[in-house]
Amino acid sequence: MLGTGQDRRSFLKFLAASPLLASIPLPERALAQATSLQGVDALIANTADGLDVFDFEAVAARNIPPAHWGYLQTGVDGDETLRANREAFAQYQLRERRMVDVSKMDMGVELFGARYDSPIFMCPLGAQKAFHPEAEVAVARAAKVKNQLQVLSTVASLPIEDVARARVDPLWFQLYPTNSLDVSIKLAKRAEAAGCPVMMVTVDLTVGRNTETATRFLRTDTRQCTSCHSPRGSDNRTRAMFSGIDMSNVGFLSPSLSWDFIGTMKDATRMKVLIKGLETGEDAALAVKYGADGVVVSNHGGRASETGRGTLECLPEVVSAVKGRIPVLVDGGVRRGTDALKALALGATAVGIGRPYIWGLGAFGQPGVERVLGLLNNELRLAMAGVGARNVKEITPKALIRKA
Repeated sequence: MLGTGQDRRSFLKFLAASPLLASIPLPERALAQATSLQGVDALIANTADGLDVFDFEAVAARNIPPAHWGYLQTGVDGDETLRANREAFAQYQLRERRMVDVSKMDMGVELFGARYDSPIFMCPLGAQKAFHPEAEVAVARAAKVKNQLQVLSTVASLPIEDVARARVDPLWFQLYPTNSLDVSIKLAKRAEAAGCPVMMVTVDLTVGRNTETATRFLRTDTRQCTSCHSPRGSDNRTRAMFSGIDMSNVGFLSPSLSWDFIGTMKDATRMKVLIKGLETGEDAALAVKYGADGVVVSNHGGRASETGRGTLECLPEVVSAVKGRIPVLVDGGVRRGTDALKALALGATAVGIGRPYIWGLGAFGQPGVERVLGLLNNELRLAMAGVGARNVKEITPKALIRKA
């Protein structure tokens, strides 16, 4: 649903006064500072008009109700880590190379036996019906068209089987460990039965989080909760993945989670098990020790804890600790193809996006997601040509200069 005009006006007033405004791109600043909906509506009218992901951000901001927009856009505490994810990319410049034959480019990557046309993948992000009625299925169809990896959240709006049918090619599953091992195993087995070859275990939200700014957005939304959710609100335990599971005494926090969980999951399924949410070399080494098949350097898009440290800053020590034994994926703050190239140059195997593809979804549905992926892929292709890399393996640290 789009929300009322009053909802959007309230949202714009809040965003214009928010400390987030100084750190967000100019198109959204213009949107936030618009004095009337006439200014808001002066946006791209179709996907072809979008020149970068921020064009879709602005349209999505108009379409998505304030509470849902706040859930998507904000971080925790004072949003310092949210900003740090973006600011980290500015610490690096690209070293351009000339006279390299780049007439034949290959952006493909192979992950656990499957080949994708781009190293940019779509991170798990819950409750996508909050942004578009077709939710994760629209994203799956876009992923199929572009042959890019999609990772489905435990708290997705739609059943994993429906999304897998729309995707056809391998869909990965992200697991939130609950405080019930039995429930975690049931979720994993259901994902495996749906055809998922890989599971990402998210480990950075075991004790909860302080979503201060999102709560402020929520207060600007005058709609009744039942216009989007059940009378009980958006309780994660009512999501499609938990159908048929008794969740009456199950909690989503898992403060006792330990490294042994990796072995438990590997014993319970045939899926590869990745650990998502690592930020240090010590933890990456432990992940390898305990049998993880890969790691994802992530701070939940700045939505886990307020470290003030961007994931790109964490990436080199994780890569160093892993020593090439398992893939290292990374997400957080990627908004341009050049951002993806910088992460790949620092050792990432693949690079995840979250908010940008949801902006495409919220703006235009499946075509919006396809266009966002296309824009980022084209930017990455041009950046690769600029540094003389004809394929992803040729993207090395030599492509970067660290700012003094």
